[in-house]
Amino acid sequence: MSERVRISLDAMGGDHGPSTVVPGAAIARERHPGTTFIMFGDEAVVGPLIEAEPRLKGAVELRHTTVAVAMDDKPSQAVRQGRGKSSMWRAIQAVRDGEADAAVSAGNTGALMAMSKICLKTMAGIERPAIACLWPTVRGESVVLDVGATIGTDAEHLVEMAVMGSAMARIVFDLERPTVGLLNVGTEEMKGNEAVKEAARLLREHDAANFSYHGFVEGTDLGRGTVDVVVTEGFTGNIALKTAEGTAKQISTYLRSAMTRTLSAKIGALFARQAFRALKDKMNPSRANGGVFLGLEGIVIKSHGSENAAGFASAVDLAHDMARHDLMRTIRDMLDETPTTMARV
Repeated sequence: MSERVRISLDAMGGDHGPSTVVPGAAIARERHPGTTFIMFGDEAVVGPLIEAEPRLKGAVELRHTTVAVAMDDKPSQAVRQGRGKSSMWRAIQAVRDGEADAAVSAGNTGALMAMSKICLKTMAGIERPAIACLWPTVRGESVVLDVGATIGTDAEHLVEMAVMGSAMARIVFDLERPTVGLLNVGTEEMKGNEAVKEAARLLREHDAANFSYHGFVEGTDLGRGTVDVVVTEGFTGNIALKTAEGTAKQISTYLRSAMTRTLSAKIGALFARQAFRALKDKMNPSRANGGVFLGLEGIVIKSHGSENAAGFASAVDLAHDMARHDLMRTIRDMLDETPTTMARV
């Protein structure tokens, strides 16, 4: 795909709505000058923000919508009230209709997934979609999925996620053959439930040309970056994600308290400020913001609802990369190369 990527944005989604989406889009466009946007939202609110942002001059088409999905709406309620007319639905619909290469929303996750499944449908060979995120590690980053799309799994679904996560890793990390691990309660082959053990057998017996199966990984391997792609089911993945985010905030609070407790600690913190700044930047969740909905007939990115403009820009960056490097084609090619005994057809 060319450098010119068009992204549809749910301008009303998230905790802060247009006040985050518009400047976030402007930041992303500075990094990707060829990118243009279709924004869906209340023109009386969104329009003035766009006009006040010189970095978006000539780059935005604003389409008026009167319905916005609330963060606490139930998915069924959001679909019933917003189908065909909400800013979230119409951003997804723009992808379906070929007007946009990817959609980004900071809105209600359950509603976004429900609308995406209805509007875009799942890909052939994929039973259920998954949410993949970029996970900071001591080696750089890893792709982790599923972090909350579906609860429960079977061996075939885990294999599907291994294929989709590897496709994403090949694009994001520019790897020819990323390594894949199954998250488990131990690395020994006899450990884990039947679905995980059966998926391990299928992956072990298939010598994939486009990814390398590493074996089981444990929770401690997430931060170590032991593998490029970590596969697990949505219940476990979401708990791991929220635990990691909470731990990062906890450590930050501990450090801040320790560094201001005494005069000598304050002086030490002053000398170590560059190291602490680097640590803060590494642990900043905004740097890796954006969950990719994998397995759909179109690219949808979910930004954290509470993110600031810089965080939302990271989600737009991810959408740009997934579209420009043709995530959909990469997944389809890898599914075609996967034996039918490993993935559904």
